[in-house]
Amino acid sequence: MRLVHRRPLLAGALAAATLVGVVGVATAASAATGCRVTYTVSSQWTGGFGANVAITNLGDPINGWQLTWSFTAGQQVTQYWNGTASQNGGRVTVGNTTWNAALGTGASTSFGFNGSWNNVSNPAPADFALNGTPCTGSTTPTTPTTPTPGTPPPTTPTTTPPTTPAPTTPPPPTPSTTPSGAEATVVPDPSWTCGRPNGLVPPTRGRLVFRAAAQLGAIRDVGVTQYGHRRILDIRGGTVTGDRINGSILTGGLDLELTLGTGATELEQVAILRTGDGTPIYLRTCGVAPAGESTVRIVPDFEAPNSSAYAWLNTGTYVGTRTVDTATNTLNLAVYDVAGVSPADPRVQLRDPAGTANQSWDCLTGSGTRGAAVFTETVTLGASVSVGASKRGTRNIIPITGGTMTGRVTGTVLPGGADYQLIGATSTLDARYVLSTNDRELILVRNCGAFGRLVPTFEARAAGPYAFLNANTWLSSDPGSAPGGVSITFYERR
Repeated sequence: MRLVHRRPLLAGALAAATLVGVVGVATAASAATGCRVTYTVSSQWTGGFGANVAITNLGDPINGWQLTWSFTAGQQVTQYWNGTASQNGGRVTVGNTTWNAALGTGASTSFGFNGSWNNVSNPAPADFALNGTPCTGSTTPTTPTTPTPGTPPPTTPTTTPPTTPAPTTPPPPTPSTTPSGAEATVVPDPSWTCGRPNGLVPPTRGRLVFRAAAQLGAIRDVGVTQYGHRRILDIRGGTVTGDRINGSILTGGLDLELTLGTGATELEQVAILRTGDGTPIYLRTCGVAPAGESTVRIVPDFEAPNSSAYAWLNTGTYVGTRTVDTATNTLNLAVYDVAGVSPADPRVQLRDPAGTANQSWDCLTGSGTRGAAVFTETVTLGASVSVGASKRGTRNIIPITGGTMTGRVTGTVLPGGADYQLIGATSTLDARYVLSTNDRELILVRNCGAFGRLVPTFEARAAGPYAFLNANTWLSSDPGSAPGGVSITFYERR
């Protein structure tokens, strides 16, 4: 995306007047202002980095906002999402979009950006201000006076009047009056229903089955692709605890988070569980969240061996929550059995942005013949994990440990993800993994379908050099033998 350079805002009272004109700030004469900002560098590489910024309004409700800060080491914003950004020298201004303009007392919103840095230092900004008010984590009451027309303004008193100290802790949030909280039924867009077109019920209306804490490896920011802003969270292990199931989470899972242009979230997750008695279980999860919600409502789908003590997971009705704790680099799941719980009011209806392509839950299909070769991968593989016969067939999971690419795309296959094969009368491959190009772009790959009919889907940065891959016009060879794994070639489809 292109940064739009705007005239820098003036200071003091003139800045407040400018904000009214630019973003429509509605502020009462005696409004209390205050804010808290959390700035997190989510990933960093040579010459570039990604960051997420969360704003909490600690003062009176506002409708329209601008957050400003100063970079002190020459950093430059190059791409952004969930906000409108401009930069003048080191000074950055980010304004609201139409869907996140209103912030009630205690309400939060977030946005993200990619930037460049000098490879020496990348210090976090320290002078955040919301609508001109420094974000110190406390509130400041303001009561501007209006002089009587025709009379001079009051003179400064010779003695300092007593002041009321700012509270040491922020005031408690005002309860939300909108149906966007944990007790609402979330109705997904028809393109991404998670198997619940009538809505995902509040999980806590059911019975807790288990909690899981997954340890994350890299959090990879692809950027804005043809579907929205894509982040990939690499699952590197973890624990599962519950009354009927306990065990671990294995390496080889991916959490694929998509933030749409509306600010809503669509989530897909693939993970491998192993119970305390050694039983492997395949878990594929679909999720959604309204704009501004950090907790994603999920629908988990389990494939446990039919012959195991955990076959009951195959037939249950589940809804849960997924959150990410960046402080501990942990992904947390809570899964509830909601059999018998029906969707009810209040409801939050999600809609995908018009004119944007929809991601697909199922494998893509395509006809045609192979044209010119685009690039070839040599992929190294780990030891397979066999779930065995389950509700859809025999599931076999082969972790991806690395590899290289040659051709029009060169670079490495990153460790993480797997081929989640389904073996049956018609065997199906479903490989998920990430490519890192030699010029430091990330590409998410899903290569899926029956042998002889594999159709790959790529997600690359829409404004980047590999955006041509985002067109669904490719075919894939079947995996061929290669040292330590397999070799796969991708072709133009004609």
